[in-house]
Amino acid sequence: MATVELRFSALPEHVRTARLVAAAVARRAGVDEAVLDEVRLAVGEACTRAVGLHQSNGISAPVRVVLIEEEKQFSIEVGDEVPHDGAAAGAGGPVPGARGGADDLDSEGEDEMGLAVISGLVDDVEVTAGEDGGLIRMSWPTAPATLLP
Repeated sequence: MATVELRFSALPEHVRTARLVAAAVARRAGVDEAVLDEVRLAVGEACTRAVGLHQSNGISAPVRVVLIEEEKQFSIEVGDEVPHDGAAAGAGGPVPGARGGADDLDSEGEDEMGLAVISGLVDDVEVTAGEDGGLIRMSWPTAPATLLP
């Protein structure tokens, strides 16, 4: 099992780099070429969500992206370090330490929309959240590498 870990400052300009790295590693892992756009879009949504959560909650820690190549599947984990109340992230529950006001309603709606987009792009997705932060784990099947004659 090969693993690549990427950490970046919670700034929107770094999301593009995370998408490019994820697509390159997914291609090398054997993810079907037709699915690579979905990988890019899903990683972009997950990273944008994590960046937004960090910025709106004043978290200076980096966003973490882990790319995991296993025998028959390729997984990507995007983690934030925003403490959650234990409910699934984006489930509408309050986020401790979040700023109150109308902006929260907008960011909560964007959060749910991002999770909906990811769920539409990825068949195998799991969203977890706890007091140490949230994690989105997405997986795609891989094809075994074939040698050309």
